[in-house]
Amino acid sequence: MTKPDNSSGQSPTRLITRKIASLGDWRGEMLARLRDLIHKADPDIREEWKWGTAAWSHDGMVCSAGTFKDHVKLNFFRGAALDDPKGLFNAGLDAQATRAIDFGEKDAIDEEAVSDLIRAAVALNATAKT
Repeated sequence: MTKPDNSSGQSPTRLITRKIASLGDWRGEMLARLRDLIHKADPDIREEWKWGTAAWSHDGMVCSAGTFKDHVKLNFFRGAALDDPKGLFNAGLDAQATRAIDFGEKDAIDEEAVSDLIRAAVALNATAKT
């Protein structure tokens, strides 16, 4: 299920796909891999386009993925409240609510650990709704 982006009339899914294609380098490939992983971790997650970047929600905002010159940032909106047993969070560690993982060009994705964080973030949102 997609929600139209009010500024362009295009679906978030289309905007994210266009962003990936426009990068044309390792950052686009990394963003595509993260996007796929997010959907595998939670098939009911909804794509959004917020603040000019890809975002995902399920019972509230879960994460966003931004691309920068030398990294792709996977930001968890309530990351400070999540357990991170594999120590993936490497950015925004001083923020009160968020935590992020910065992926450089040569960095591997620990798919199992990232999937666990996605599922934990969705579960946290669900508990906040009850």
